[in-house]
Amino acid sequence: MSPMKLAYNTNGLAHHRLEDALELCSQLGYGGVAITLDVAHLDPMGCWVKQAERTKKLAKRLELDLAVETGARYLLDPARKHEPNLMARNLSDRNKRVEFYRKCIDVAAHLGAPILSLWSGAAEPGLPDSEEAQYSRLVDGLKPVLEYAAEANVTVCFEPEPGMFIERVDQYHTLKGHGAGALDDLKMTLDVGHCLVTQEITPQQAIEENAGEIAHIHLDDIKDHVHEHIMFGQGELNLPAVFQALEKVAYSGMAAVELSRDSHRGAWAAKEALQSLTAARAQ
Repeated sequence: MSPMKLAYNTNGLAHHRLEDALELCSQLGYGGVAITLDVAHLDPMGCWVKQAERTKKLAKRLELDLAVETGARYLLDPARKHEPNLMARNLSDRNKRVEFYRKCIDVAAHLGAPILSLWSGAAEPGLPDSEEAQYSRLVDGLKPVLEYAAEANVTVCFEPEPGMFIERVDQYHTLKGHGAGALDDLKMTLDVGHCLVTQEITPQQAIEENAGEIAHIHLDDIKDHVHEHIMFGQGELNLPAVFQALEKVAYSGMAAVELSRDSHRGAWAAKEALQSLTAARAQ
C-alpha cells in the first residue's frame, strides 16, 4: 500500500500561475497538489487542454500526485457564489452543475488525477422542501456524475460542508442510503476542520469510523467552531491525533492542506503549514 501524500490545495495559491504553484509545492516538500479548477487554473469552462498537458508532464517530472477540487466560487455564475448547484429546484440549473462536473471529470482524466472532490451546495432559499425531496434531488444529480466518472476511471469523493445541505458525516451516510445502491461508488472527502465546526464527531473518530469510505482528506484548523480555515496551531485541531488516526487506519490517499483565505500569503502559508504537518506527524 502506498504511503499517504501530503498535498496543498491551489485555492490557497490563487495568485500563482498553476505551473509555479506545482513548482513551489515540490520545492517545499509536498508530495501532491489538489488543483481547484478555477479561472486561471485549468478553467473547465474554457480552453484547458494544453494547460492540462503541461501540468501533467510537470507533475510527473516533479513526482507530484494530483487530485481535482471543484469548489471554485464563481465559475458558473459571476454574481452568486457556488451557484447553481445540485440542490437547485430548477432542473436546468441542476443540469448546469452536472455538466460542470462532467467537464471537471474530463480535466481529471486528462491529468491522470484519480480523485475528484465535490459537495452538495446549500439548499435553495424560499419555500421549504421536504427533506425527502431534497435528498431525492441530490441523488438524481449525483447519479449521472458517478456514471460519467466511472467511464473515466475517476473516483468521486463527496465532502460534507458546513452551511450546505450535507454538512455532517452522518448526513453523508444518509445520502448514500437514499441512493439505494446507485451511489455505491461514491466515496468521502473528509475535512478534519469541518468536524470542529459541526461538532457531531471528532476528526479522529470520523477517520477511524469511516476508514472504508474516506478516499480524500482536507487539512485545516478551526477556532471557536467558526467555519474559517486557519493555520495549524491557531485553533482547536489536535493535529498529532489526526495523524495517529490516519496511521491507525493505514490511510494511503492524499491529505491536502486547504487554506483558501491565505492566497495573499500563499507561499509563506504553504511553507508554514508543511512545517506544522511534519512536526505533528513525527509525534
